[in-house]
Amino acid sequence: MPDGSLILPVWEQSSISMNNSPTAPQKHLFAGLIFDEQDRPVEAVYVGNEPCYVVDDQGFRRHIPALEIDRQVFEAIVKQIQGHEEIISEQAAKMLGQDDPFSKALIANQLKNISQQFPFLLATGIPEEARAYLGMTGFKIIINLHGEVIDIIQPGISYPSEE
Repeated sequence: MPDGSLILPVWEQSSISMNNSPTAPQKHLFAGLIFDEQDRPVEAVYVGNEPCYVVDDQGFRRHIPALEIDRQVFEAIVKQIQGHEEIISEQAAKMLGQDDPFSKALIANQLKNISQQFPFLLATGIPEEARAYLGMTGFKIIINLHGEVIDIIQPGISYPSEE
């Protein structure tokens, strides 16, 4: 190819990142934390190499690509972080026992660039222990039959009332 572009068969194109370089297989980011509108857990499976969440639609198993749901949740969390990077980095540094200006600045910088971390998070996933901890705290994602995020329940987080 004279322009240096990479051409792959259609079945391999879904594992190509924005910069046309092959990425690691994707993982379910929020497996075990997603529930349907009837509060039933949503199963995490693979269809070929593609991670999917399975919603029970009156006996019909709807397979929804995990990327669609995971991206919605990630974007919602990023919106909550935006504008609060300084306080979050300060508290995170305290929790890590690294309460110095350099650690706070490093964490704040990572938080400011968090939207760029999504492809890496897809490749590495969220550790099972972290997901289990989130579940024990009551963190829960509610989706409908079409894979649209209806609600993200985060106990301990209060939102200003809309008047």
